[in-house]
Amino acid sequence: MNLLYLVVGVIFLLLTVVDMLWTTLWVEGEAGPLTSRLMSSTWTILEKVSGERPRVLSLSGPLILVLGLTMWIALLWGGWTFLFAGGEESLLDTRNTGPISWTERVYFVGYTVFTMGNGDFTPNGGIWRIATALTTASGMFFVTLSVTYVLNVLSAVTQKRSLAGSIHGLGEQSTEILETSWDADSFQGLEVPLNLIVNELDTLTANHKAYPILHYFFTPERSQAPTTNVTVLDETLTLLQFGVEPEHRPSEPTITQARSSVQSYLDTLESEFVGPASQSPPAPDLEQLRDSGIPTVSDEEFTNSLVEVDDRRRLLLGLVESDARSWPNTDSQ
Repeated sequence: MNLLYLVVGVIFLLLTVVDMLWTTLWVEGEAGPLTSRLMSSTWTILEKVSGERPRVLSLSGPLILVLGLTMWIALLWGGWTFLFAGGEESLLDTRNTGPISWTERVYFVGYTVFTMGNGDFTPNGGIWRIATALTTASGMFFVTLSVTYVLNVLSAVTQKRSLAGSIHGLGEQSTEILETSWDADSFQGLEVPLNLIVNELDTLTANHKAYPILHYFFTPERSQAPTTNVTVLDETLTLLQFGVEPEHRPSEPTITQARSSVQSYLDTLESEFVGPASQSPPAPDLEQLRDSGIPTVSDEEFTNSLVEVDDRRRLLLGLVESDARSWPNTDSQ
C-alpha cells in the first residue's frame, strides 16, 4: 500500500468534486476556486496577446469552457489513477501475469470513467471493486453534469446578447434614445420597452450569479455587448432622472425599477469581476437634448446631481474597461 499515492488521489478527487459542484450548482455568483483562477488567468493572457485584435478575446468564453471541462476530467482521471496506484495489487491483468504499469492503470481508469465496458484488467478484491463502481459513477456524473452545464451556459450567452440587442435597438447613445422616444411632450412610449428590458436584465443578473463564466464571453460587436449597452441604458436613466425637466419624465416607478435592476447587475459583477474606475466618466451632453426640443434642467443643476451617482458611474466605467471597451458616449467601439 502506497499511502502517498492514496493521499494524492483523494486530494485530486476532492478538488474535482468541490470545484465542479461549486461551479455548476452554486448560484450565488462565484465559480469554484480552480475554475475562478482558470477564468481570470485565461482572460488576462488573451487580453495581453490580443492587442488591437478584439476578435482574439471572442475566444475567451469557449476556450475557458473547454479548459474547465478538460481540467475536471484530468483531475478526475488522475485522481482515480493515483488511487488505484496506491494499492500494489489493486488490479489484475486478465491476460498476462506481472505487475501493472502506470500506462495500464491510466487505461483502466479511462475506460471505467467513460463506461466503455470491461477491458483487460479487473479490480482485485471487494474494496477495489467498490472503487471501480465509484469510478464509473463519477464518470457518469461528470458527463451528465458537464452536458447540462454547457447547454445552460450557451443558453445564457444567447440571452445575454439578446438583452444587449434590445437596448441597442433603442439607440447607440443615451441622448439618441431620448431623442428618438421624445414625442414633443413626454417619453411615454419609452416605458413599455424599458419594462421589457428590465425583465431581461433581471434574468441576465440571475444567469451571471449561476454561471460566472458569462462575463468572459466577449463579442467584438458592440450591438451584442451587455457591458456597453447596460451602460447606455443607465446613462439614459440618469438623463431622465436628473437632466429632463420633472414634468416631462416617465413615471417615477419605471425609472426606479430600471435603476434598481441595473444596480443588482452591477452588484453581482462587482462581487467577482469589476471594480470602480479611478476617475469619473464624461457627463452626457444636455445640449444635444435641447437641440431636439427636450426641456432640460440647467447645466449646473445637472452637474450637481451627477455627484450623487458618481460611484455608480465609476463602477459602470470599470465594467466597460473590464470588457476591454471604451465609454460608449466617447467611442463607437
